[in-house]
Amino acid sequence: MSHKKIPFLNREISWLYFNDRVLQEAANPTVPLIERLRFLAIFSSNLDEFYRVRVAILNKLAHHTDKLKILLGYNPKKLLAQIKRIVIKQEKRFNFLFNHQIVKLLAEHKIFILNEQQLNVSRGEFVKQYFKEHILSTLVPIILTHDHHFPELKDRVEYFLIKLSKKRRKEQVKYAIVELPANLKRFLVLPPTNNLQFVILIDDIIRYCLEDVFFTLDYDRIEAYSIQITRDAELDMEHDMSEKFIDVLTKSLQKRRKGKPMRLLYDREMPEDMLNYLVSKLELSAESLIPGNRYHNFKDFFGFPNIGSPDLEYEKLPQLSVPGLELNKSLFSQIALKDYIVHFPYQSFDYTIHFLREAAIDPKVKEIEITLYRLAENSNIINALINASKNGKKVHCFLELKARFDEQNNIYWTRKLEEAGVKVDYGIWEYKVHSKICLITRLEKGKKKLYANLSTGNFNEKTAKTYCDHTLFTSNPAINRELKRVFRGLHKKTFYSNYQHLIVSPTETRKKLSKLIDHEIEQAKKKKPAYIIMKMNSLTDEKMIEKLYEASKAGVKIQLIIRGMCSLLPGIAGYSENISVISIIDRYLEHARVYLFCNKGNDQIYLSSADLMSRNLDRRLEVGFPIFDEDIKNQIKDILEIQLRDNTKARKFNSLGNTPAVKPKTYNKFRAQYDIYQYLKENS
Repeated sequence: MSHKKIPFLNREISWLYFNDRVLQEAANPTVPLIERLRFLAIFSSNLDEFYRVRVAILNKLAHHTDKLKILLGYNPKKLLAQIKRIVIKQEKRFNFLFNHQIVKLLAEHKIFILNEQQLNVSRGEFVKQYFKEHILSTLVPIILTHDHHFPELKDRVEYFLIKLSKKRRKEQVKYAIVELPANLKRFLVLPPTNNLQFVILIDDIIRYCLEDVFFTLDYDRIEAYSIQITRDAELDMEHDMSEKFIDVLTKSLQKRRKGKPMRLLYDREMPEDMLNYLVSKLELSAESLIPGNRYHNFKDFFGFPNIGSPDLEYEKLPQLSVPGLELNKSLFSQIALKDYIVHFPYQSFDYTIHFLREAAIDPKVKEIEITLYRLAENSNIINALINASKNGKKVHCFLELKARFDEQNNIYWTRKLEEAGVKVDYGIWEYKVHSKICLITRLEKGKKKLYANLSTGNFNEKTAKTYCDHTLFTSNPAINRELKRVFRGLHKKTFYSNYQHLIVSPTETRKKLSKLIDHEIEQAKKKKPAYIIMKMNSLTDEKMIEKLYEASKAGVKIQLIIRGMCSLLPGIAGYSENISVISIIDRYLEHARVYLFCNKGNDQIYLSSADLMSRNLDRRLEVGFPIFDEDIKNQIKDILEIQLRDNTKARKFNSLGNTPAVKPKTYNKFRAQYDIYQYLKENS
């Protein structure tokens, strides 16, 4: 099916629109000032990953034949040029926000970000002393000569390109490269003066002290400009899922550091002769050049110190308890009686940790099976699984080593688990195990009873504090017998079909969701109530979009809540008049996948690990699970309604797939994340 047959927004452009929504939060004057800096950090980190993966793929496609362009439905070269135009525009806005708004507003709060030219004598001496004690020994300047190859610049590492010259002898010029240390804190808080607070970046400390670095060379002028290379991060691996797979993956990760350059981000103030010198040495194309700020690796601004008042950051919201689910009692005894749901980050991830810790020491527990995708740095989940194995439980862990950018971390945890006797499976080559499921087998009165934890988000206590997800605890035999079958298939490296209750990729998700949509279409054609509410991270699969257009044409009311990419275009005559799309960008990251169908007035609700992207439908193990408990159903419906009425942080998509910034409300303000917190607090 060609893109021209239906209204369809290219996924890369849609992703850039999403990142623009992040930038809108950085520009929003109602967002606390330090949080605005963090939104800039999120924008920058997102863009790094976009170039490392998506632009890398497009660069490879750009060199293929016209036949491929016909199959793709777009010209990769033209798309790369469009991406560059959008990114340059966004970078200009980014630089304006940082330099001309946020830095000035910080100064109004008596917090000053100083550069090397703004240091007085006393602060200069303080900086010099810090440089000598902490930074100088970490710097390894490389003098660039015609006789040696230009050094291999590391992926996403900040460097200074340095020009050494004499004021009276212009022909005597040398260039050097200095790598900025990544193992030191990016910010140094300087001694306060008269209730004024001062911060300087390591970048500017080094600039201030460059004479101490090059003191042996006979030059009286030193210029330094920051640069950063973003490289192709796609892995090149053989189809080998044997025990040697970890070695293959480790070698591929080493190659990733030397991947083809996708982007050169450079200080836009860099003189033209220096930029030309750099481009000639790196042999970069014009499309790869992105003018930026004097500071790169802006993701470090996540850690910008708040040395001002607490109201420069979001107020801390204490995590809430789950009504009726008590941590000081056996969770199994409580889950045996009814289902419970936990809503992160409003409620605590401790319930999941206690679930596994109790399983680790409970003599009745015989087996733990779990799929893991992204883990916290110091994972309590891993500690519980290791403890369970040491206590004689049979522990089988499906740890996805191909989780992008978490591969190294997952290799580390794989080795730790195997050392403790845990049976670790690395997954299935062609597919990623992306489901978030845990099944515990317990022997009760001589019979096996199953307890499950199924989630829309990762078993990760760190992200559970900032990601909005739902996790279900259940002993329902109808769900858990099918979940056991999912794990049985994983053991045998195969995928089963014909589940009655679960919706499982790659075998059935596409077919079952299409069938549920078809059912709503039938009802709409009979002039009966028909509606669909879907919440997810991304919607890019063409066939699913076409099915939603078909439903809209039939009169089904469709409301979509999509944080990231959305290739569906709402409000287009003959296709999507009955479809609305919003995106909520706020202090927490909306991550849950929820699929609700009218079902003749008896709402069907599924939670899932799957977005509506081709990879989730066809190339990953994903598990969607029904909500049977009426109280939990009502909670999910209430939360969806709260999100749909958001008029403070929700952006409404237009027919071009873009989302203009929301205008601050002066009355009748609805802000979903705060309203959900209040809703759960009142019902706790």
